[in-house]
Amino acid sequence: MRSRLGSVWGSTLGRHLLLAMAALVVVVLVLESVSDYRNTQLAAMAYLGIAAGGLTVLTGINGQLSLGHGALMAIGAYTAALLLPDRDSSVPLTAVIVASVLVTLAVGTVVGLAAARLHGPYLAGATLALAVAVPGIALYFKETLGGEQGLRVVMPDIPVWALDLAFFVTGQDLTRSRFTAYLGWLTLIVVFFLLANLSSGRVGRRWRAVRDDEVAAELAGIDLGRARVSAFMVSAAAAGAAGAVLAFTVKLAAPSAFTLTLSLTLLAAIVLGGLGSLSGALIGAALLTFLPSVVTDLGTNAGLSDIKAAELAPLVYGLVMVAVILLAPAGIIGSLRGALARRRTKTRSTSPKGTAA
Repeated sequence: MRSRLGSVWGSTLGRHLLLAMAALVVVVLVLESVSDYRNTQLAAMAYLGIAAGGLTVLTGINGQLSLGHGALMAIGAYTAALLLPDRDSSVPLTAVIVASVLVTLAVGTVVGLAAARLHGPYLAGATLALAVAVPGIALYFKETLGGEQGLRVVMPDIPVWALDLAFFVTGQDLTRSRFTAYLGWLTLIVVFFLLANLSSGRVGRRWRAVRDDEVAAELAGIDLGRARVSAFMVSAAAAGAAGAVLAFTVKLAAPSAFTLTLSLTLLAAIVLGGLGSLSGALIGAALLTFLPSVVTDLGTNAGLSDIKAAELAPLVYGLVMVAVILLAPAGIIGSLRGALARRRTKTRSTSPKGTAA
C-alpha cells in the first residue's frame, strides 16, 4: 500500500490529485466548523484566490503584466447574472460557471491576440484600458446590464441531492452561505488542479522559457506569440470562474465592484504571496480577505469610531505590503522556499560526508 501511494505521489498528476483530495477534506472540516459570516468571508477568499491563481500564471510564470483582471472578472460575473435572473432559472450552477468561463475565455483570446506583440508598460497600458472600459460598457448598455445599479443574481434553491449529501456526510443542514462557500472552494480546487498541471507540464515550461529569455526561447523553436496568448487565455478563464463565484457570493454584478482597484489588489496579492506560486496566490487572497476585518476590529476595540477603524485597514495593508517587499522581495512563499533551500545547503555542507569531501 505504501509503495503504491509512493508511486502515485511520484507522478505529477497523482501528486496534484492527492493534494486536491486533501484540500477537499480540509475545506469540509473548516466550512462545517465556522459560522455563516465566516463562510461568506471564505467564499470571498475563494473567488479572490481563483483570480489570483490565474494572474500568477500570467504574470509570475509567463511574465506578462496585466492590470485588467478585474474587468475579466466582471465579464464572468455579468454572464452569471444574465443566466440567473430569477429563482425559477433552470440553468445548473455548474453550467453557469462553465458559461462564464467560456465567455471570458473568448474575450481573453481576443485581448491576448491583440496584446501578444506588446511588452512591459505597453501591455500594462492595454490591460489598463480594458479595466477602465469594461465597467463603462455596463453603464452604456444600462437597459440590459442594469447601469450603475447592476444586475441582481438570484441563486436557485439548493438542490435536494446536495442537501441530502451534506446531511449524510456532516450530520448538519446545509445553509445558503455554506453552500455558496462550498461552491466557491470546489471551483478553486478544480481550477488550481488544472493550473498546477499546466504549469508543471510542457506548456508551463514554454511559458517560463518565454519569461526568462525570449531570444533563447525563440531559438529553441517556441512560438512566442502562441505562448503569450495561451497564458492569457488560461488566466482569463480563471478570472471568468472567479467572477461567477463572486456573483454567487455578493448576489450582484455591478460596475462598482470591478474598478481598477480590484485589478491592482489582485496584483498586490500575488506579489505578497509570491509570484509564480499558486500557494502564494492563496495566501495573498487570505490576506486580502481577512486582514481588513481584523484591523477594523482591532481599531474598534481600541476606541476608534467605525469610520476611522475602517480607514485604518488600507493603511495597515499598505504597510504590510511594504514590509514584505523590503524583507521578503520574493514574496512570502518565495522567501520561505529560499530559506529552506539555504538551510538544506548549510546542512549538507556541515555534514561529516560533506566535510570529508
